[in-house]
Amino acid sequence: MKRVVITGQGTINALGKSVNETLDAMREGRCGIGQLSIRDVERLSIQIGGQVRDYDAETHFNRQQIALYDRFTQFTLIAAEEAIKQSGLSFEGELAAQSGVILGTAGGGMQTSDENYRSVYEDGKNRVHPFVVPKLMNNAACSHLSMNYNLMGPSFTVATACASSNHAMGQAFHLIRGGGAKVVMAGGSESMLCFGGVKAWEGLRVMSRDACRPFSANRNGMVQGEGAAVFVFEEFEHAKARGADILAEVIGFAMTSDASDIVMPSKQGAARAIRGAIADAQVPLESVGYINAHGTGTAANDKTECAAVADVFGAHADDLMISSTKSMHGHVIGGTGAVELLACIMALREGVIAPTIGYEESDPECALDVVPNEARDAKVDVVMSNAFAFGGLNAVLALRKV
Repeated sequence: MKRVVITGQGTINALGKSVNETLDAMREGRCGIGQLSIRDVERLSIQIGGQVRDYDAETHFNRQQIALYDRFTQFTLIAAEEAIKQSGLSFEGELAAQSGVILGTAGGGMQTSDENYRSVYEDGKNRVHPFVVPKLMNNAACSHLSMNYNLMGPSFTVATACASSNHAMGQAFHLIRGGGAKVVMAGGSESMLCFGGVKAWEGLRVMSRDACRPFSANRNGMVQGEGAAVFVFEEFEHAKARGADILAEVIGFAMTSDASDIVMPSKQGAARAIRGAIADAQVPLESVGYINAHGTGTAANDKTECAAVADVFGAHADDLMISSTKSMHGHVIGGTGAVELLACIMALREGVIAPTIGYEESDPECALDVVPNEARDAKVDVVMSNAFAFGGLNAVLALRKV
């Protein structure tokens, strides 16, 4: 088995247009959730979200590229550029053939779908742009990333709702660990903050009208976000030989299915995924110092997740720190696990634990240390990232300080 490390990271999300901006916001407990600025927002019951503000596609891409790139693809390429630049890698020759892309997204080109449904059904047009299918397909971001950087190895897209990014990064981990690739660009992206995207989520009746307050007794639902985060997963010896700056080591991954309900989470399914990641990492329970929670701010998720953590860790649960950064950047759906991995790496490298903001009232069913409202300095050597998706699909990653 090969060891797998992370040597580059990049992001754009509601908290910042780079990793440094995002981590600064997390340290400060800043909220990126606000009033949505989208077409027909007045027709929506839910009018808040973690939107990427002051974004101009023309700053990053030319007209021809914009015709091909949905917003979720644009976000992916911006994040990937930052990650690759940090890694110092150039993909040529044998390395190009041994490098791939695995990304997560739930909706793919939702902005493109929304615009073209309007064009056909509302405006009555009989023709759409010839690039609509290549623009909205879920693998568009993956394909453009591979083409832009000459990544000719295994490449594909994972779509497992809110666990998409963690599943994608877990597959990247497995691929490198098993010798199938030297480098994999991994992470996820989502941009559902359009009229149709928000309206669909309204129908679930799990959305908050004012704020995301994970684990707080007065929470009233989740808040959608958008953005991307992309990481360079690299085989350890390859990274070491070229003198790369190693951000963290990926040491474990597990995925389970609740096999029970399409929307209601299962404590047993979540607990099996957490246990599986720890077993795969081959570390004692007591070594885990921080968990980045799925923490959506819904009663069903928060109570189930806390019960699963308590079940797995037993007495050690009282010593764990567990926070939800969705309280700051919103739920980025298929991209959320990737954005949240930034907080895990910050915990390992800087000893800063991102907070759960908006926490106002303690909940006896969420009686864990949720790092309320303010970031905390704490040394941790092993961290975990939870993702529990609609459809009962769970994916948990474990990372270690290097």
